[in-house]
Amino acid sequence: FPLKSVTESFAKVIHGLKVGHLTDRVIQRSKRMILDTLGVGFLGTSTEVFQKAREYSKIYSSNVSSTVWGQPDFRLPPTYAAFVNGVAVHSVDFDDTWYPATHPSGAVLPVLMALSEALPPSPKCSGLDLLLAFNVGIEVQGRLMHFSKEAKDIPKRFHPPSVVGTLGSAAAASKFLGLSMTECQEALAIAVSHAGAPMANAATQTKPLHVGNAARHGLEAAFLAMLGLQGNKQVLDMESGFGAFYANYAPQILPDVDSHTWLLDQQDVAFKLFPAHLATHWVADAAASVRKQLVRDTALLPTDHMERIVLRIPDVQYVNRPFPDSEHEARHSFQYVACAMLLDGAITVSSFHKHQVNRPQVRELLGKVELEHPQDNLPNFNTLYCEISVALKDGAIFTGCSDTFYGHWRKPLSQKDLQEKFRANACRMLSCHTVERLIEIVENLEDLEDCSVLTTLLKEPSPPEIVSKSL
Repeated sequence: FPLKSVTESFAKVIHGLKVGHLTDRVIQRSKRMILDTLGVGFLGTSTEVFQKAREYSKIYSSNVSSTVWGQPDFRLPPTYAAFVNGVAVHSVDFDDTWYPATHPSGAVLPVLMALSEALPPSPKCSGLDLLLAFNVGIEVQGRLMHFSKEAKDIPKRFHPPSVVGTLGSAAAASKFLGLSMTECQEALAIAVSHAGAPMANAATQTKPLHVGNAARHGLEAAFLAMLGLQGNKQVLDMESGFGAFYANYAPQILPDVDSHTWLLDQQDVAFKLFPAHLATHWVADAAASVRKQLVRDTALLPTDHMERIVLRIPDVQYVNRPFPDSEHEARHSFQYVACAMLLDGAITVSSFHKHQVNRPQVRELLGKVELEHPQDNLPNFNTLYCEISVALKDGAIFTGCSDTFYGHWRKPLSQKDLQEKFRANACRMLSCHTVERLIEIVENLEDLEDCSVLTTLLKEPSPPEIVSKSL
């Protein structure tokens, strides 16, 4: 029978894709995404915004429960476990970034981890089942973003994970739960009514809730669809449906499952080496090259002799923060990242602690920063660049430029460095043995017969020395 709508074609793909459709490259790339997402999620459990989300979720209880990562004594219904773990993943803006622009994994992996633990032990969920559902959730997000030119640019109106992430979560949950094609279609329709959060809340404690809500609401949509709740069966076809979130929305019916190709096969993700908005990573790279010219051997940065610092970057208003006042604002500040790199020669998790942001020498340098927006430097993660010029009082000018940073999909992190990032993040909450075991399991996820082996490690009690450090 010919497909009647775009929405129906999505449902057919979600329902019809099988483990055998996964390619080796998709499996390898998605395992890297899963490892990185778990790591930044563990790091995120130490943040203030996570603690607030955790306290809020305590009001919910259920006979069916799932683990909050790294919190063995705290369990929640699957939807709220997905919520707080999703918040953790995005709480310091350290999670992966795709193109067109979104954070794809944080709305999907917490859902599947919660479900794999809450579902009955028989039949067992395998690593391949998990990889298939994860990739279905990622694929749906990518396909939806390809329907709009607006989605290719750094967002101005809606935060993408709150939009496409909600539908990715619904798709992944629908696949994992074995929903029928009709139920998959209803889950997408329900999820659209849960989607969307404004960019005005970027650089605040509320932004991580966008990812947590996307995870929770997508899972809720799948549960409601299982109960027979109905929505508009053409919601993805309509300008007044999913088209409300994107300009120039031009949806197309997806190819048949038998001729399906994965977007992740064609387009890799970016992994961050420090927790801040992706656009600031070009700034850090360019600033590092200028610092090498200014600082020789063990000499200090000649801040007293610096007159002007000019950043030539795209016009992205929510990352233009001349004097950031909090860690969240600093993560979304071209100016702060440039000054921190020039001063310190490196940017780490602790670079965004408030006492670092408010250092007198940082505030002094921030006052010397100017922004310029060359017409050819568009707000697009695939084409943007950063050029930095530092002018000294004696007239000397030092310049650095970056068109691709290490961690971008054009210059991907090595597996060794990705694992080191995971160790640095996860060891804050887990024992070294558990960290290494997680690396091993994710590395061989397609061979895992029972996902409970993975979820058991997520709730392992923290060693006493780690608990005391976090307190």
